[in-house]
Amino acid sequence: MKSWVESAAVENCHFPIQNLPFGVFSTKALSPRCCTAIGDYVVDLAALEEAGLINAGGDKPVFDQPALNAFMGLGKTAWDGVRAQLTDLLKDGGNPALKGNDALKEAAFIPMDAAAMHLPFTVSEYTDFYAGRQHAFNVGTMFRGPENALPPNWLHIPIGYNGRASTVIVSGTAVRRPMGQLKGPNDTAPRFGPCARLDIELEMGAVVGLPTEMGEPISVQEADDLIFGYVLLNDWSARDIQAWEYQPLGPFQAKAFATSISPWVVSKAALEPFRTSTPEREKELLPYLAEPGPMLYDIELEVSMLPNGGDKATTIARTNYNNMYYSAAQQLAHHASSGCKMNTGDLLGSGTISGPEKTQYGSLLEISWGGKEPLTLDSGETRTFIEDGDTMTLTGWAQGDGYRIGFGECTGSILPALVNKFPRAEK
Repeated sequence: MKSWVESAAVENCHFPIQNLPFGVFSTKALSPRCCTAIGDYVVDLAALEEAGLINAGGDKPVFDQPALNAFMGLGKTAWDGVRAQLTDLLKDGGNPALKGNDALKEAAFIPMDAAAMHLPFTVSEYTDFYAGRQHAFNVGTMFRGPENALPPNWLHIPIGYNGRASTVIVSGTAVRRPMGQLKGPNDTAPRFGPCARLDIELEMGAVVGLPTEMGEPISVQEADDLIFGYVLLNDWSARDIQAWEYQPLGPFQAKAFATSISPWVVSKAALEPFRTSTPEREKELLPYLAEPGPMLYDIELEVSMLPNGGDKATTIARTNYNNMYYSAAQQLAHHASSGCKMNTGDLLGSGTISGPEKTQYGSLLEISWGGKEPLTLDSGETRTFIEDGDTMTLTGWAQGDGYRIGFGECTGSILPALVNKFPRAEK
């Protein structure tokens, strides 16, 4: 299938007609509202809705809003219906009502470089999981040795923690280096100062489209049906703050300062051809986590670092979402298993995605092996962790036959810590 939008047919385009992701944009003339992407254009869904060319089936318009939540809350029939309507409007030989209307095309098609992208949905709650086996093994090996790398529950349960929805930010938003309590292994007491071991975590985020009822568990299939789509996710991490604070309750301030997501939510429907199975289980899972079919996706992922003042980024990792041990549907089913209510707009972080080779590790903690093995960039500079002014970029796509379902980019640059706000802080 081809689109009449020429840029959608360019090789390796992230946004062909097979994709049609959802987001929120604004311009100098337009307040934030919902959109899709085709080729190198943002398409104003509110304009198409007002013209009567798309209809989500609800009682009132849903795309003239600064978040996708109202649309997501309408459910799968609405999601599939709008996708079908957009496909018909944008494909060669489809509904000519948009292609043949020059005034509407001019109003609804905005070049991407003229649009400001916003957080695509209002994040209700944010939960981050620890569901990548290689990452969990690597980190556990550093701290406990390979014989005790995985906690005893890890092969039975998707481990997670409740994060902060308030600091989930859209790609392109700068991140301030966090301050916190720090205590080295040879220190007699903690001190307060800026994080010195700032890191990324390469993740995918599952976006919950429909809520559950409090007190009612769901099956893995039901959980999969509730997921609207997926985003790239970078769970920024302050490793030195985390090392001191995490026992016994896990991450807190070391993770609460920022989580970046891509501006585009790629629908589950667009990813359907790329489903793949989770790995063979080392320990049989309990029945409530049983998967009725393939629940993971074959999505290529890359991480690049642009050093402060540099003009060329270095690709520091390449891996694939199919390395996960637990799927997002399993994570969601487990989350609701206690009776926990899940809401429209909940965000589930997959956990760091690492493959078996060093070039496939999804965090600098692993790449530099705790800071002991510095990474050399293409510029000749070295890094163990992220320095002020560095820019980190995640990207990803599912590769089809002659087309690519892309997620765009998830990027963030690091601003210096506000040390002067704390006169007694150690610099």
